[in-house]
Amino acid sequence: MRSIVIHYQEIALKGANRPWFIGRLVRHLRAALADLGVTEVRPLMGRVEIVLGTTASWDLVRERVAHVFGIANFSRAGRTAADLDVLTEAVLADLNGLSTGSFRVAARRADKRFPVPSPEIERRLGSSIQTKFGWRVQLERPELTVHVEMLRNHAFYSFGKEPGLGGLPTGASGRVVCLLSGGIDSPVAAWRVMRRGCTASLVHFHAHPFLPATSQHKVREIAALLARYQLRMRLHLVAFGELQRQVVLAVPPALRVIVYRRLMLRIAEVIARRDGARALVTGDVIGQVASQTIENLSVIESVATIPVLRPLIAFDKDEISAEAERLGTFPISIIPDEDCCTLFTPKHPVTRARRYEIEAVEMQLPIVEMVRTAAQGAQVEDFAFPAVASSVR
Repeated sequence: MRSIVIHYQEIALKGANRPWFIGRLVRHLRAALADLGVTEVRPLMGRVEIVLGTTASWDLVRERVAHVFGIANFSRAGRTAADLDVLTEAVLADLNGLSTGSFRVAARRADKRFPVPSPEIERRLGSSIQTKFGWRVQLERPELTVHVEMLRNHAFYSFGKEPGLGGLPTGASGRVVCLLSGGIDSPVAAWRVMRRGCTASLVHFHAHPFLPATSQHKVREIAALLARYQLRMRLHLVAFGELQRQVVLAVPPALRVIVYRRLMLRIAEVIARRDGARALVTGDVIGQVASQTIENLSVIESVATIPVLRPLIAFDKDEISAEAERLGTFPISIIPDEDCCTLFTPKHPVTRARRYEIEAVEMQLPIVEMVRTAAQGAQVEDFAFPAVASSVR
């Protein structure tokens, strides 16, 4: 069995734009598998086929494919001519050595011109399997399902399916910049917009040298992990401690967190425009901390002139933590550190800020200069997975 058959779901609903989305998926698969001995990735009728070379490992290829957005499910498959006798012979040969208590055959004719209807394919192939191996046919919840797909010039067969990530192919929805704190929430928020086809870059605000560089080490690990999904990840490290010191000298304690957040959005937007991104992404959750009340979120967002996306806005902490554990970011995020959010932070921040009050205190600060200096001084680091995918965007 030297093929992998990729099925997509949401892409199939894209009408006249479907070929463009399929092209994005095929391009991403080729880049993700470039170093694993895959000989071809090609779109077929309603699916994509990956052809494994003689050196390709199913386990390694499966792990890579499982990280690609836009896939509903995939299967290791055999390919034969579109002839039921040839198909049956190949299926029986590959079932040798397997053991199961029950099975069923699930057939689908992608090309309706194939003369044998799907129920008859299932009956005839199932009868051959039962005759040779003596297995019991069970239509509901069998231990083994033999999937058959009849296309125009050839057929595929497979034994079971692997779940995909769903969503849309990377790059299908444009570019965004994600504010990455190093905590639990923001990596999950970044992953969720990536799953919707956005190509994400990351911006992290740190307080080094006022605080240790632990948070920077954490976000580098997170960036490398997220790069496994979109193959390439850019991380911007912005020194924020000096800006916070200036805010402390000019802004009343209760209002400082709001001013910090507004500065972050302004700086992130400058970086986003420079990178060709069309939106900002945050890990905000309604009511989770003082800066995330509806009133404060509104005041903070008012400085942005591009959309601010909040994919986790109605999630609770348990839901986000479970997602972070599944992604693998949770163990990194909970490493103790001191980031810029802990520096110069008041004990009792305002929970219902008024925009005119914040704008009045910001008049005491050289906002334009602060934003320009911070954005220009951002340290940029690029991550790629695998190394041969570094040129894919």
